[in-house]
Amino acid sequence: MSILLYRVDERLIHGQVVVGWGGRLNPSRIIVVDDDLAASTWEQELYAAGVPSGIEAEFRSVADAVDGLPEWEGSRDRALLLTRDIGTMSRLAASGCLRGREVNIGGIHHGPGRSQVLHYVFLNDAERRQLEEMARNGVEVVARDLPNARGVGVEELVRTR
Repeated sequence: MSILLYRVDERLIHGQVVVGWGGRLNPSRIIVVDDDLAASTWEQELYAAGVPSGIEAEFRSVADAVDGLPEWEGSRDRALLLTRDIGTMSRLAASGCLRGREVNIGGIHHGPGRSQVLHYVFLNDAERRQLEEMARNGVEVVARDLPNARGVGVEELVRTR
């Protein structure tokens, strides 16, 4: 499989992803799945500026990603797939294309209605339900900010504090 990491991270392309995960996984592509970003050339240019040379950045809608995943997974390219939010990754999972895959929950920061689960993950009730639904759809949900960090499973993530 050439998609090495499926990750939810509000900041998308930043140091933890490029240096922490990229240094460990050595991708040749970063695929960002976000409907709004896929439609905004100037925002794509802004995010692509943070991608090291030798790594291609791609910006796709959820519909494009659902259609493209079989090809991407069969490709020789080594890719990271990022979404900005749990809702977007949940939409991919609902299509069935993530069954049997692990989804990494990275940085989800404080916001209205969110409570702290980990020092880098804050969730609201809707996001907790989406994570549970992803797990019911055969996705292994694990929070881990960096490759060497302890993984936290969905049961602990959705527990209300």
